[in-house]
Amino acid sequence: MGTLLGYARVSPQALDADHQVRDLADAGVRPDDIYVDQGVSGSRTDPSLLERAIGTLREGDTLVITTLASLGRSTSDLLALTGTLRANGAAPRVLDISESTDNSGASGRNTVLTVLAAVAGMELEVARDRIRESVFKRRSSSTHRGGRRKTFTEHQIRNALQLIESGEQPSQVARHLGMSRTTLYRRINDIQP
Repeated sequence: MGTLLGYARVSPQALDADHQVRDLADAGVRPDDIYVDQGVSGSRTDPSLLERAIGTLREGDTLVITTLASLGRSTSDLLALTGTLRANGAAPRVLDISESTDNSGASGRNTVLTVLAAVAGMELEVARDRIRESVFKRRSSSTHRGGRRKTFTEHQIRNALQLIESGEQPSQVARHLGMSRTTLYRRINDIQP
């Protein structure tokens, strides 16, 4: 039996790879045989660490990953990568799939990988659509928080000052403008000579 070699990829948004490393260790990969790409997007993976991991594989070894998306986003990239693995006599193993992706026969392997890559690509698109929809909803709602700060004109700040001078509570005026009372006073001081 060959060596199990693990590969984990952590996106820039993720905090750490602990769960992936733990899953790889639970699958039998020794800690010294786990390669971790930190802060790398799946669509722009720096191939050097992955290539280094693949370069250490020998006949009968297995590259273990937690998800298919760790290796790439496109079907052609995944098929090329598995072709490289097979050329080295190694096989891929994806932990979030109940069976190994290394089915017997070339057509079986390619069919499974093509379907899995298509599903991974579809999942990515669904996630992107959800993010776009969420951003659109937040931007169109009045409770949107975050993003670029509102730009207030000098006229708006002067109107706010007039409201305060006429007896309105400064905190109420600032809240109506969507800023803190301190920021409102700072903006008032900026426009006054």
